[in-house]
Amino acid sequence: MNQQTPQRIHEVFPYLRVHDAAAALDYYQRALGATLRLRLDEAGSGRIGHAELELGPAVIMLSDEYPEYGILGPRSIGGTSVSIHLHVDDADAMLAQAVAAGGSLVRPAADAFYGERGGTVRDPFGHEWLIGHTIEEVSPAEMQRRYDELMAG
Repeated sequence: MNQQTPQRIHEVFPYLRVHDAAAALDYYQRALGATLRLRLDEAGSGRIGHAELELGPAVIMLSDEYPEYGILGPRSIGGTSVSIHLHVDDADAMLAQAVAAGGSLVRPAADAFYGERGGTVRDPFGHEWLIGHTIEEVSPAEMQRRYDELMAG
């Protein structure tokens, strides 16, 4: 019997596809305090083939759309099915900063049953960001109890 060694995942990088990556890089720096780590510009086309932003200890990668390769962003596909959750010191302040930089408030900050205060903003490129901070430590059992209560309504 041949037994394979399990593969270890070293890191996970969200990779955003956007219409107008240059504007997206600017927005994420202003709205979320991101730091540009790497940017590769495609000569002649003006497109950004790859860029990396640091958000605290995390890295988010992004590129312009490349329709010829099936690489499309939320604007081109009519929405997104993915949200990125940022855990921050002050969700209210970060949401306000993201909106002031050009994002749209989808869900204002509120306290949630799972011990977090948070809300949702949609960036100008169609990606949604859940932004929250901890308000209390909640055990999994208590979280399930609160969830059941909420869903029973």
